[in-house]
Amino acid sequence: MFISNAYAAPAAPGGDLMSFLPIIIIFVLFYFMLIRPQMKQAKQHKAMIEALKAGDEVATAGGVIGKVTKVGDNFVSVEISANTVINIQKHAVQTLLPPGTIKSI
Repeated sequence: MFISNAYAAPAAPGGDLMSFLPIIIIFVLFYFMLIRPQMKQAKQHKAMIEALKAGDEVATAGGVIGKVTKVGDNFVSVEISANTVINIQKHAVQTLLPPGTIKSI
């Protein structure tokens, strides 16, 4: 009567790939802007932890600055003042400071 029949539009050619293209682009952006730099930073931190030796000046994640006196498998002994040595976990060492930093503070 007054209402005409509604028919579905024909499928667009190549519609499957075009519908996934934005998701693929977002994943590539996440990889290059978030995942890859984080992996690079973790690799650098691991190399720094493995290269620790007695005499290095370090800053911990808690903000403690001191000189490494002994390095073990999982723990590091850090001298924070004269005759005051603390034991911390290796992964708590955040930064390797340049030599002479403690004297300048």
